[in-house]
Amino acid sequence: MIHVTRLDGSDLVLNCELLETVERTPDTVITLFNGHKLVVRESVDEIVARVIRYRRATHQCPLLLERIGIPTGEPSGDQESRS
Repeated sequence: MIHVTRLDGSDLVLNCELLETVERTPDTVITLFNGHKLVVRESVDEIVARVIRYRRATHQCPLLLERIGIPTGEPSGDQESRS
């Protein structure tokens, strides 16, 4: 779960497992898998950072980072371990 702020200033706790897309229009628009759209004050980069922090806290971040192309720093199975 991540906290976001609606344009009217109200706080919303969002289950980030339901995020389908986050787009930058003049405002940040979050689309959920059920088709609902939310317009929030946070930037796309801030939403991504919050999701990554959430995933790290729930031990799901390496898969997310791999999907968006950010190296995790963990050796892959085909690399030799160095002592």
